[in-house]
Amino acid sequence: MKDFQIVPTEDELNAMERDLSFHPSTNTSPKILTTQQVQQFNEEGYVRPLNIFDENEISEIRAYFDDLLARVVSGGGNSYSISSAHLKYGPVHDILTDHRIVDPVADLLGDNVIGWGSHFFCKMPGDGKAVAWHQDASYWPLSPSKAVTVWLAIDDADLENGCMKFIAGSHTKGHMTYRPSDSAEHNVLNQTIENPQQFGTEVDDPLKAGQASIHADLLLHGSEANHSDRRRCGLTLRYCSADVHADLGWNEKGVHVRGADPSGHWSDQPRPATQ
Repeated sequence: MKDFQIVPTEDELNAMERDLSFHPSTNTSPKILTTQQVQQFNEEGYVRPLNIFDENEISEIRAYFDDLLARVVSGGGNSYSISSAHLKYGPVHDILTDHRIVDPVADLLGDNVIGWGSHFFCKMPGDGKAVAWHQDASYWPLSPSKAVTVWLAIDDADLENGCMKFIAGSHTKGHMTYRPSDSAEHNVLNQTIENPQQFGTEVDDPLKAGQASIHADLLLHGSEANHSDRRRCGLTLRYCSADVHADLGWNEKGVHVRGADPSGHWSDQPRPATQ
């Protein structure tokens, strides 16, 4: 399996024509979410919190991640480098395809859904790294902009250890101007959007382990550094409607998690044997 870069280069992204405008959900009869939650997603850009895994289940997932992180670090990686994990590790593929996550995603994206991304964002105690204000869609070679991120809390995430924050309603403002992050920001990624509050109201996204939030790919969000003595790990799971086109070979990341892919554009990667 090809080893994908976590984010494409600036030149690669600039060479693409992308429809980066919000496509609201038109679902009037959701199966898992309420109609109010679908409306909230359309108006504010997120749904939270969703109870996904119980205490025993998330404890098992956390123990698995602890072991995976130890293996990755011993191989020269770090707590942010476990990306496209569903292509490499069977248990992450299992989470990406779990109906308890896919069901609410399908309520927002429609009957044909592709799971294509899985990246652990693990802030170790006092690690000092932040995630600057950004839009996910800005980093992705996908068009049109019909994708969401599910942020699954592996550990409890709160303001003290650097939980996510959203700018409610910012997803309707289109693709925003950003600047390259400078080294003093200690940004996990490499784009920074200035003065985010001009685009809407700041909302915190604290989650208990086993809970998740879903946000639109154009929603402005970020998180501050973890200055606490507790770890803050989240697994980001990325999904899109099957009619989205991926450049740079990113369609090879695909897993058909719901319905079909009429265009045949997305691959349907099998569950990896590797634990």
